Amino acid sequence: MNTQPVQDYFTELQNRIVAQLEALDGGKFRADAWRRPQGGGGETRVIEEGGVFERAGVNFSRVLGANLPPSASATRPQLAGRGFEAMGVSLVLHPRNPYCPTVHMNVRLFVATKEGEAPVWWFGGGMDLTPYYGFEDDVRHFHATCKVALDPFGTDYHPRFKRWCDDYFFIKHRAEPRGAGGIFFDDFAEGDFDLAFALVRSVGDSFLPAYLPIVERRRDHSYGERERDFQAYRRGRYVEFNLVYDRGTLFGLQSGGRSESILMSLPPRVAWRYDWHPEAGSPEQKLYTDFLRPRDWV
Repeated sequence: MNTQPVQDYFTELQNRIVAQLEALDGGKFRADAWRRPQGGGGETRVIEEGGVFERAGVNFSRVLGANLPPSASATRPQLAGRGFEAMGVSLVLHPRNPYCPTVHMNVRLFVATKEGEAPVWWFGGGMDLTPYYGFEDDVRHFHATCKVALDPFGTDYHPRFKRWCDDYFFIKHRAEPRGAGGIFFDDFAEGDFDLAFALVRSVGDSFLPAYLPIVERRRDHSYGERERDFQAYRRGRYVEFNLVYDRGTLFGLQSGGRSESILMSLPPRVAWRYDWHPEAGSPEQKLYTDFLRPRDWV
């Protein structure tokens, strides 16, 4: 099975996103290439303490192995023990300004192999927005851009993938969503390979139009220590989700991936408080009442 066109697209997407983020931030990404002893490798691109981003990471990886890790075969137990190839682009951006939301995007391909049998392939990916101080216009724009990316492939995809995102990015032990949602899909092999790959390209290509206008609108919004403290507190929820539930993080660690690249998604400044609740009628409470609940945004 020829996966080179997918790899070519993923590396081009990484380069394109990094170039646009550098133009926005004014800083330069550090490029950190790495090799995996069991097979494959990747390149991590990171900005820390930039002009806009407190931390921003845009990763490409392609890893090979003899045994599919449990996190990748959880929904396909019949594939356990097969060889695998997994590649993708994954990014998490943590702006410094609390009025700019954190964002995550990922597009990926898995191929499970067994001698004498046809390869089993599937795609996954999506993007989701995590505001600290929400603006309806921003969230509506993000969701509308996701819908535009999916609609050419069938009008059922956006509502399906939106619900999937709402269900997946849910912190069960807190009984609350991680953020304001977006789209998410996994184990996606509908139609033929070319059609599925085209859908994934449309999702990847829609990330910059979905997110950059939001940051450009909010990057100069004034803020103080109150807003930074709340941002750090809410970032704690981000950490909890990534380390407890996120399948991508678990796959990376289980497959012997590079820990620095896998954990670059964690924010640089984060805090926890015991049994804290926002003041009634405050801007902080508005996040919970207006944005941390599934809604039809488009």
